[in-house]
Amino acid sequence: MLDILFEMTPLLYAGVFVLGALIGSFLNVVILRLPPLLEHEWRCQCRELLELEGDASTPPPGLVFSRSKCPNCGHQIRAWENIPVFSYLALGGKCSACKSRISPRYPLIELLTAILFVMTLWHFGATFQGLTALLLTASLIAMAGIDIDHQLLPDNLTMPLMWVGILLSFWAIHADLPSAVAGAIVGYLVLWSIYHLFRLLTGKEGMGYGDFKLLAALGAWMGWQMLPLIVLLSSVVGALVGLVLMGTGKLKRDKPMPFGPFIAAAGWIALIWGRDIIDYYTRSSAFG
Repeated sequence: MLDILFEMTPLLYAGVFVLGALIGSFLNVVILRLPPLLEHEWRCQCRELLELEGDASTPPPGLVFSRSKCPNCGHQIRAWENIPVFSYLALGGKCSACKSRISPRYPLIELLTAILFVMTLWHFGATFQGLTALLLTASLIAMAGIDIDHQLLPDNLTMPLMWVGILLSFWAIHADLPSAVAGAIVGYLVLWSIYHLFRLLTGKEGMGYGDFKLLAALGAWMGWQMLPLIVLLSSVVGALVGLVLMGTGKLKRDKPMPFGPFIAAAGWIALIWGRDIIDYYTRSSAFG
C-alpha cells in the first residue's frame, strides 16, 4: 500500500505539504508556549531550592492538550478557525469574536514549514533519511522562532536534537559515527572559543550558550565536515542582516541580535545543498 502511495508523486507531495502545514501549526504553539512553560518550571525550581512556601504562579497552557485562545478577548479557537493558512484567510486575519488582528506570522510559519517539508522530501525522497530530515527541519524552525522572540535556545530542544543526531550516526543516516561525534565536539568548541575571545577583547557577550549547543547538534547530524560551511553562511548572512537593520534604524548598535535563526537557516541549507556547495567549491579551487 505504501509503495503505491510513494509511486503517486503528486499525491505524495500534496500530502507532505498538508502535513507540513499541520506541523507548522503545532510549531506555532511550541514557539508561543514553550518559553513560558520553561520560565514557570525555573521559578518552581528556584522556590523549591530556596524552600519558599506556596506556588510560584499558575501554570501556563501546555503544548498539546490546552486549547488555543485569542490573547485579546480569550475566545476559544474553534476547529474550523484552526485550519492552517486557510482559517487565517477565511477570517481576514482577525479574531472572529473581537476582530483583533491575528499576527501574520502564524500562517507564514505554517506555509514555510509546508514548503520546506516538500523541498526536503524532494531532495531525500520517501526514505527514512528523508523522514529524519523532516524532524530536523521542524526542530530548526521551532528554535529559530523561539530565539527571535526570546533570544533563547532551550536545552529541551538543542540537547535532544544533538543526541538524536549521534544516535542516527550509528546507522550512518546523515553522517558516520566518528564524524558525528567530532561534529558535536567541534561545533560546540568553535562558538565557545569565539564567544570567550570576543568577551576577552570587548568585555561583552556576543552570543549565548544555546548557539554553541545548536551548532553542536548540527555537527552531530551532518558531521564536522559541514561545520565550516554552516559557520560561514550564518556569519555572513547574520552580519549583512545586522548591518541592514542598523542602517534602517530597526536595530540599535548596543542591542543584541539573536544568532540562532542564522545558524538554523545555514544548517538547513547545508542539509539540502551542503555537499553540492562543497563539491562545487572543491572543483572550482582545483581548476583555479
